[in-house]
Amino acid sequence: MSRFRWLLDRRIPACRIRCHGNYHLQQVLCSGDDFTVIDFEGEPRRPLGERRLKRSPLHDVASMLRSFDYAARRALAERVDGTAGRARGRSTGQQWARFWRGWVCAAFLREYVGVASGEHLVPPDREFLVPLLDVYLLERAIYELGYELEERPEWIEIPLLAVLEMLEARSDGDPPRRRKSRS
Repeated sequence: MSRFRWLLDRRIPACRIRCHGNYHLQQVLCSGDDFTVIDFEGEPRRPLGERRLKRSPLHDVASMLRSFDYAARRALAERVDGTAGRARGRSTGQQWARFWRGWVCAAFLREYVGVASGEHLVPPDREFLVPLLDVYLLERAIYELGYELEERPEWIEIPLLAVLEMLEARSDGDPPRRRKSRS
């Protein structure tokens, strides 16, 4: 809480808009060289009043970044299930999954922020952008934790690991620390 408390005392230089509310990879259809975003009703498990609130577009950005994490972790889990007992294969797979997730998230975030900051939709300064995005990422991962507990307990590891990684990544606004690889 102390890491994010300073956000409450400051005016954040960005707009709030009506967001998608449930923006993830399954809500984006690709048809050749075009994309269509579907299902703008928001997260169905949230009350309508909450879904109608204006928010930072970073709310949707966090949802998409979490979706990339799910894609990487599910692909790894499906691959590892076929190679159970091979610790080295799992370790290599984890490294590739982290690499893919990091690359895709960085590319998506760079492009999104590049366009959105020009329209004043997101804070132009990293001092506000990074902690605000961190808040939305943590909020989304905690929401996913509850969802998986109720709907798909076998997937609980995905949001649980994400929450743990986020809490380990930064302490009281310090820059991210490098994590040692778990082999």
